[in-house]
Amino acid sequence: MAKVKYYYDSETLSYRKVVRKKGRTITFSLLFVSAAALFGFFSYVMVSSYIDSPKEKMLKRENENLKLSYINLNKRLSLAEEVMQNIADRDENIYRVHFEANSIPQAQRKAGFGGVNRYKNLEGTSNSELIISSSKKVDKLIKEIEVQSRSLDEIEKLAKNKEDLLKAIPAIQPVQNKNLTRLASGYGMRMHPILKYRKMHHGMDFTADTGTPIYATGDGKVIKASRGQGFGNMVIIDHGFGYKTKYAHMSKYNTRKGRNVKRGDIIGYVGNTGLSSGPHLHYEVHKNDTPINPVNFYHGDLSPEEYEIMLEKAAQENQSFD
Repeated sequence: MAKVKYYYDSETLSYRKVVRKKGRTITFSLLFVSAAALFGFFSYVMVSSYIDSPKEKMLKRENENLKLSYINLNKRLSLAEEVMQNIADRDENIYRVHFEANSIPQAQRKAGFGGVNRYKNLEGTSNSELIISSSKKVDKLIKEIEVQSRSLDEIEKLAKNKEDLLKAIPAIQPVQNKNLTRLASGYGMRMHPILKYRKMHHGMDFTADTGTPIYATGDGKVIKASRGQGFGNMVIIDHGFGYKTKYAHMSKYNTRKGRNVKRGDIIGYVGNTGLSSGPHLHYEVHKNDTPINPVNFYHGDLSPEEYEIMLEKAAQENQSFD
């Protein structure tokens, strides 16, 4: 119950009750409310400036954690860039050199992204610079990985081709040294033993006993196993990569047309068929359908000393066996 107040009226010499006018009451009430509101507002501003709310504290912690995460990510991306550069250097200076592949320019390996600002949507935050830096490194790495991936695909293909080439090149003698009676004739102008005039001898003659095994000198496919004009029983192998080998004057075959053979497979036996003056093997090597000197292809099973002896003998012989 509100306390009743009195005042002393000197005219009537008595106490009278204090009666507050209604308008003044409302004014006082409004002033009180306004003062309270202003006090509350300024108190909130002061408190919020120096003291964080639980939600703000949580957001700040999350922001700090996010910043630390991006800092760590940037460090790891820098390490990844170093690893990527190391791979690119090996690719450029080892693999591509070994397999004789064209160089990939640094401008292509390190190409950036043109056009509009790709990172505009990441701007406007307290950590924008850090986030944009990380995003740029990720995009750059992805592009470098794509370039390197295509490069390694190319190297893999070249390596497979080179492996196949090394298997295909005629690299051994078609008749083993232990079975030779002598090297009858080398590559060059020679006197034909039957026709009795000098003509180009496009191969090498290996004399051996009839029935001596004849070996495929490289991997390939037999494209002929039949009699040839002047060559008697003959086998021709297509090794791919432009290489073909011819084996003539056989006594009999040990293969047939269409068969795939490996280096060292027995494809026939020494004989004396066709225009031949004695048991021997006439052997030729062709590159892109042009005969070349077979003596350049015996690196697979001759020592340097044996190779020098063969070169000397091949040059001395003046007459072929066919």
